[in-house]
Amino acid sequence: MGLPKVADKEGIRWITFNRPEIRNALTVEDLRLVQESVSESNKDIRAIVITGTGDLAFTAGMHIETFSGITVDQARERITAIRDCVGAVRLCPKPTIAAVNGVCIGAGFEMALACDIRIAHPSVRFGLPEVKLGIPSVVDASLLQHHVGLSKAKEIILTGDLFGIDDCTTSPLFNKIVAPEAVIAEAHRTAGKLSEHTAEVIAAQKILFETWLNTSLQEGIDISVDIFAELFSNQTTHDAIARYAPSAANRKN
Repeated sequence: MGLPKVADKEGIRWITFNRPEIRNALTVEDLRLVQESVSESNKDIRAIVITGTGDLAFTAGMHIETFSGITVDQARERITAIRDCVGAVRLCPKPTIAAVNGVCIGAGFEMALACDIRIAHPSVRFGLPEVKLGIPSVVDASLLQHHVGLSKAKEIILTGDLFGIDDCTTSPLFNKIVAPEAVIAEAHRTAGKLSEHTAEVIAAQKILFETWLNTSLQEGIDISVDIFAELFSNQTTHDAIARYAPSAANRKN
């Protein structure tokens, strides 16, 4: 057990955290491998699934030794590694899925938030316990309020407690809730569905999501016009339209 396992199967890259004896706690080396695996996947990889070994944890976040007895410069270096890894997941041009098979904490929860789709089972527990260590939740924890609203995000972050699926029923945090034994199969099915679209349109749409998060409404709309038009420089766009036309006609009959 050690570094995350990376396996490519049927056009899907599976990244599996691999320290079940410590609930898949992460090291800086793990982050670097995840970042590389997300950023450098070849064109044959159409979707990426991130999960954990065993049935107890997606990941318990960073190993406690990551932040024990370190200097300010070391703290900056290590939180930067988290930022860069989770940012690579969020900015990946391919669809990303978190198959959350157990407890999901800290940097691991931020990584799940950064994924496009989250799949979990009813017993999953999640949280950002950093305040209990005397450090703030930072980097992609900023995504949480977009998922659950500012009030609930403040409760999750300021208490540092673990929460369950039922605690976020008004603003669902997970896209699909399935039986524990079905999490991986559902992740595979969803990855396959997302892989049916052209790589170019998925990359463009993900750029737009990021644009909408970081610009004004009108600026985001204006940028979307250019991104839309540029897609027509790809033959794959024309081919997709040609394929869709007869299928749309059949649906009307």
